[in-house]
Amino acid sequence: MNAYPPIADHGMVGDLQTAALVSSEGTIDWWCTPRFDSPSVFASLLDSERGGYCRLSADLAPKDGAAVRQLYLTDTAVLVTRFMGPEGVGEVADFMSPLDTTSTDRHRLVRVVRVVRGSLDFDLVCRPRFDYGRAPHTLERVDDKSVTFHGPDTKLYLQTMGPFVIQPDAEDITARCTLAAGDIAAVVLTNANDGPLPPLPSLDEITEELESCRTFWHTWLRTSSYRGRWRDIVNRSAITLKLLTYAPTGAPIAALTMGLPEQIGGERNWDYRFTWIRDASLSVRAMTDLGFVDEAAAFRRWLRERVAAGGTASGEPLQIMYRIDGDPYLTEELLDHLEGYAGSAPVRAGNAAADQIQLDIYGEMADALAQTRDMGDIRGWKAFADVLDWLADHWDRPDEGIWETRGGQQEFTYSRLMTWVAFDRGIRLATAFSRPADVGRWTEVRDTVFKQVVERGWSAKRQAFVQHYATDVLDASLLLIPKVGFLSPTDPSWLSTLEAMDQELVSDSLVYRYNPEASPDGLRGSEGTFNLCSFLYIEALARAGRLQEARYAFDKMLTYANHVGLFAEEIGPSGEQLGNFPQAFTHLALLAAAIALDEQLDKAEGNGAGG
Repeated sequence: MNAYPPIADHGMVGDLQTAALVSSEGTIDWWCTPRFDSPSVFASLLDSERGGYCRLSADLAPKDGAAVRQLYLTDTAVLVTRFMGPEGVGEVADFMSPLDTTSTDRHRLVRVVRVVRGSLDFDLVCRPRFDYGRAPHTLERVDDKSVTFHGPDTKLYLQTMGPFVIQPDAEDITARCTLAAGDIAAVVLTNANDGPLPPLPSLDEITEELESCRTFWHTWLRTSSYRGRWRDIVNRSAITLKLLTYAPTGAPIAALTMGLPEQIGGERNWDYRFTWIRDASLSVRAMTDLGFVDEAAAFRRWLRERVAAGGTASGEPLQIMYRIDGDPYLTEELLDHLEGYAGSAPVRAGNAAADQIQLDIYGEMADALAQTRDMGDIRGWKAFADVLDWLADHWDRPDEGIWETRGGQQEFTYSRLMTWVAFDRGIRLATAFSRPADVGRWTEVRDTVFKQVVERGWSAKRQAFVQHYATDVLDASLLLIPKVGFLSPTDPSWLSTLEAMDQELVSDSLVYRYNPEASPDGLRGSEGTFNLCSFLYIEALARAGRLQEARYAFDKMLTYANHVGLFAEEIGPSGEQLGNFPQAFTHLALLAAAIALDEQLDKAEGNGAGG
């Protein structure tokens, strides 16, 4: 087994409450259960020795052209790893059956093995390591087909179907079987807090379950309204966002993993298994634009509950991130016993940035709620109006900014931009729905913020809007200026800003968030280009009329997707994927860029200008 496969060398399977990563070698090296933010059962991605894994792979000698390939069954979350050699061709299909909105501690991951040509030997190794590898476990052998791993307050059941014969290996297990063409076997992993060993399913029942999983995803995608030029990658991104959303509450997480580095060997390693107001609100817009209204409505319900609840760790009416159930406390701890991905330490669980002051979240909150005609009950409106009344008194102060840097507070231009959005959307909602509000004051504050951004966020030297009021450094977050309606995408001051970004932040269509050397962020090391910003840049180019550049940049960005269409947070200098994986922010920005490109290309072709 490769000690640390490339971050991009994975596919994801999930049941809408948890998800796992499977490497192209057939190894499950990341699975936190029963929720996305639960402690891990398998985490060899963060420590190849202590993290735990489950490998199911063909015994292929690395000669004579043997190869392994991985793919999704089209428009599904069924992941197939194919093992091909002169002696035969076999497949492992990994899937988790989607669950409904009732939270449960019981989750099942199914691995179906079959040979389609010749004969192959398959090896199974299961070495769970509970609680991020901190907790010991014991092994109970039920029979030759089933075992139970007993961890602290949780169990992992492993059951096999077909010719596998389980052999204990201390507190872990191995198994081996030989399959000929047409033969099928299966391994079922079930995690639960308690309860008896599940009944052993038949191979026919497993096959039916796989087909039901395929049908679920095909049925779900039929609700999409997208009919554009990039349907395959748009569908994959939509499925990815769906897999990263916790169905019981409707809250999407930022990424499946924690601790994957922005620089190999560096310290920029964070836990992204939580719901950011900013990321989730932009996800809602993307899903709404694609016609997935149920997912958008579920998140807005969750968001309205956060607005009404208050009680944040930061002491503000709203905070930047929450757990998927709305818990505002995300205590950060260092897992010093884990070496980190390829030695990238420290590994952090939880996120200390949760109590940072980032004033932009009020704009993202208001924008998400403004995308519907369902404003909730009058109590929900009162809570929303109370937040804007509070913001009217507290907006004009420094904060930590969108990127959660740990280099001190500033008067960030993006935070002011989104403050303008908060009042603009609040005024629209109050007017459209005839709801009680201090519209006069909100209007006054909105206009004051606008004037401040134009006067203090603009650098005459750079002829561009800049990161904060005390610098001339540029910031890619301001690519959202035209998207949120602050300025037209063809406004001269915006076009000038876009040209300045071309010179400072863009490298072969890839976009950096900012220059940390020119604007210190309190962290050692460097980072790659930021995929979110690269797709926002493409959207901005398209809407600014630079259509050919936008399309070329989009086509180039798609080449950085991994073998199954997934993106991490960043792209390194050699095109490698860096940071947590897969990243929701990246995929939602891809969706927005594809939609914008389709709209602008359709207009150009309709005017006879060509594509």
